[in-house]
Amino acid sequence: MIEIEEARRVLRIEAQSILDVVERLDENFKLAVDKIIACKGKVIVTGIGKSGLVGRKISSTLNSTGTPSLFLHPAESSHGDLGVISENDLVIAISNSGETEELTPTLHFAVRRNIPLIVMTSKQSSTLGRAGVFLDISVREEACSLGLAPTSSSTVTVALGDALAMAILKVRGFGREDFAEFHPAGSLGRRLVLRVKDLMHGSGLGLPLVRRTDDMAKVLALMTSAEVRGVAGVLDENDRLCGCITDGDLRRRLEKNKNPLTDIAEDIMSKSPKTIDQNEMAEKALFVMEQFQIQNLFVIDKSNGSLKPVGVIHLQDLLKAKLR
Repeated sequence: MIEIEEARRVLRIEAQSILDVVERLDENFKLAVDKIIACKGKVIVTGIGKSGLVGRKISSTLNSTGTPSLFLHPAESSHGDLGVISENDLVIAISNSGETEELTPTLHFAVRRNIPLIVMTSKQSSTLGRAGVFLDISVREEACSLGLAPTSSSTVTVALGDALAMAILKVRGFGREDFAEFHPAGSLGRRLVLRVKDLMHGSGLGLPLVRRTDDMAKVLALMTSAEVRGVAGVLDENDRLCGCITDGDLRRRLEKNKNPLTDIAEDIMSKSPKTIDQNEMAEKALFVMEQFQIQNLFVIDKSNGSLKPVGVIHLQDLLKAKLR
């Protein structure tokens, strides 16, 4: 099939182009990373055409990984937008040929103001290639069968931009929690930011607790009136959680032809219930519930060394928070 063969040809060429860049990485790449890390302002990314589209992506990736960045359109830069570049900033200029006229005003501005410049181009001898820290985006061939449309070169530039961002992330020690701060609205952000204490029910009817010697009439009344229905935690004489009672425990009791109302809490409770610390990530609570096929977890505060429950979290709380 000609379509699949053509797709394979394109992917092989682009994959090889990226592998070629791997072998070409040198001290200039480290220097570029060092300059970006040392930058006290913003990273201004500029380029036009396909280079501009790639530049927008690079700028976005830098932003999401803790490096303030914005994209500056070359055509707008010479009509007042150069004012967005401050003396504390750094410029990344992208042009495959290295001779893009639209970049000239930005290059001259950066040179006059002594603003650090990183250039991504395929020709070090070009006007752009000689202007700053040179990152080589040259390719053996474009994947376009006509040799005209930027394909391999665009792919290489995107990949090299990702490599820059990830190297910076690694050197800075940027972690999962830092990433979540820049993505609070997404599912990833929720998983990395939300903790058990943010979603748990605590105190009053939000925390259904009974004593071991409480009769089941009292237990059932609490289980049907609490915010989290169908469960009750059982406390010992030291206010520690020693068991819990769920709808499942009641059904199993009835299957044995016994009347739960004649019992007390410790007759029916499941011993050694699963718990979770209030400072754990909410995602871990979901993992524990799925692993043990349970609907609720009682929450404790390990920081004070007490096993007294401070809350309870239900599977529905986690689903409503869109952790899945």
